[in-house]
Amino acid sequence: METYLRMVDLPYQNYFDGKLSPQGKMPWIEYNQEQVCGTEFIIDFLEEKLGVSLNKGLTLQEKAISHVITKMVEEHFYWTIAYCQWVDNLEETQKMLSVSGPLSDLLKWILSHLTGGIVKREMYGHGIGRHSREEIYTLMEKDMRTLATLLGDKKYLMGSKLSTVDAAVFSHLAPAMWTLPGTRPEQLIKGELINLAMYCERIRRRFWPEWFVDLEDLCYKDTTEGSDSALKLPDLGLYSHTDTFQDNTHPSRTQTPQDLPSPDSDPTGHSLYDSDMDTECSELDQLKC
Repeated sequence: METYLRMVDLPYQNYFDGKLSPQGKMPWIEYNQEQVCGTEFIIDFLEEKLGVSLNKGLTLQEKAISHVITKMVEEHFYWTIAYCQWVDNLEETQKMLSVSGPLSDLLKWILSHLTGGIVKREMYGHGIGRHSREEIYTLMEKDMRTLATLLGDKKYLMGSKLSTVDAAVFSHLAPAMWTLPGTRPEQLIKGELINLAMYCERIRRRFWPEWFVDLEDLCYKDTTEGSDSALKLPDLGLYSHTDTFQDNTHPSRTQTPQDLPSPDSDPTGHSLYDSDMDTECSELDQLKC
């Protein structure tokens, strides 16, 4: 939800008091003393009230495809990642929790195991939790491979411009990219499904500039016995093959034989950190109109 708000350039304020909506769910917002619960309803509400939309340029068929992808990640893929985070890798997740104070270790243990129990109960009620560990990971891998196939070499899922589905997909892939070290989803996203890693980093750089990511996070560390190597992303890691890759606001420069590729550039010498990461002010300006 927060990524969507940043994409449409709407100011907001977070409250981390743990308060749930009247329906007992999160996320929820309050706008002019009016409460709205649920991501889909929040987006519809903001579009109606404020006239912001990331889907104005989509055809009816593209909107339908976006809806199907969003439901896949929210109602299916989400649970497989939650299982990986809060059930199968509970000890590692516990270490990542931000809790301070003299009883921080105890509080982390209580919070992590309480959350893990809730996730297992909810998964069982959903139905996906009735499968074996191997079956859950099989379902997760199918979803990730489906997303990678749909994305292909495009900049965003629906093409060269952002749409609402990108906010949903990014938020569900982010744990696999950054908070599940050594797990199967990390191996996939930073290995075979490298275009998903490129996609996540592209959105992170554009909408979460304050979110620092160590370059070591952009590789998968092989922890198998006898190996201390890291499988780094290729030089094309942040490059989109979409023909609109070059932003018109950045004049092209003449290539010379001395322009050798570096870790910050693709084989043509173009920066991986500039043209593909631009804020595309024209899009945001249109949203404000």
